[in-house]
Amino acid sequence: MSSQRSGRGEAGTALITGGAGFIGGFLCRKLVARGFRVHLLDNLSRGRRDAFLLERLASDGVELLEQDLGDPEFGARAGVDYSHIFHFAAILGVQQVLEHPYATLRTNVALLEAALDLARRQRALERFVFASTSEVYAGSLEHLDLPIPTPEEVPLALPDLGRPRTAYMLSKLYGEALVRHSELPQTIVRPHNVYGPRMGNAHVIPQLLERAHRLAPGEALEVFSVDHSRCFCFVEDAVEMLARVALEPRGRGRVLNLGSPGPEIRMDALAELILRTVGRTAVIAPRPATPGSPARRCPDMREMEAVTGFRAATRLEEGVRRTYEWYRPEFESRPEATAP
Repeated sequence: MSSQRSGRGEAGTALITGGAGFIGGFLCRKLVARGFRVHLLDNLSRGRRDAFLLERLASDGVELLEQDLGDPEFGARAGVDYSHIFHFAAILGVQQVLEHPYATLRTNVALLEAALDLARRQRALERFVFASTSEVYAGSLEHLDLPIPTPEEVPLALPDLGRPRTAYMLSKLYGEALVRHSELPQTIVRPHNVYGPRMGNAHVIPQLLERAHRLAPGEALEVFSVDHSRCFCFVEDAVEMLARVALEPRGRGRVLNLGSPGPEIRMDALAELILRTVGRTAVIAPRPATPGSPARRCPDMREMEAVTGFRAATRLEEGVRRTYEWYRPEFESRPEATAP
């Protein structure tokens, strides 16, 4: 056992790569409540040193390591024996990936290799948790008879490798293979449309919330991929699953969906819900589908529920309301909308 396990660290010491980001920050709060010491590794290229992060850092046993995971000297300098490593650091976000597919492939694989090298040096490692993606099912939806809701064991087909969006999926699918052959105690999760406060502006729910918030009287609300559907999972439900699966022996060696089993909702219906939440009345103006966007995405959550004993419980209406409450002061502090 690690010498760090005393007082606040009785449960162990966890490292979260990309820890200043969206899911990492909420997971930090969940792990601290469970008695962990937590180190947040982040170079702050995307994460923000905002009030939420400062509140995490004020907690006993939480430390920010403002460094690059890819720095070859970081692993040699790391003096803590981690019991759990959660790997979230990656290039992500549809626009980022579309604009930088080559960098997405190279960087995401390099970051994972660095995280695995660090994990191998840990004497008391109990679990390495790798955040893959629901995008791994995109090719199967396109080429095979993909069941919806989608279980983890379905065959995975590849979409067109020339599509820029495929780069992210490939980096994560290759990552799954690296983790599975690493001989580390491991769990792979495939997040499905996790949303909530502080998730950034390059995602459908905050984008629609901002557009709805700024609508002028009589203006239509633009909605892309209007006939596509998703199952959204509120971030607090997602991190509860993450904490449970990392501590549950039956989660070791598993590949599990991370998300909500429903309801599956079309983008036009989501836009109507957002209009109601914001208190606006407007017609929906359909816009083209986002390139490479899967028409449907809904996870089969039975395996995760069997392992963790937990099922996502936050209703979409409640989660969207709480997300808007967090974003609204930010929208009002900026005179213009953020570019999608």
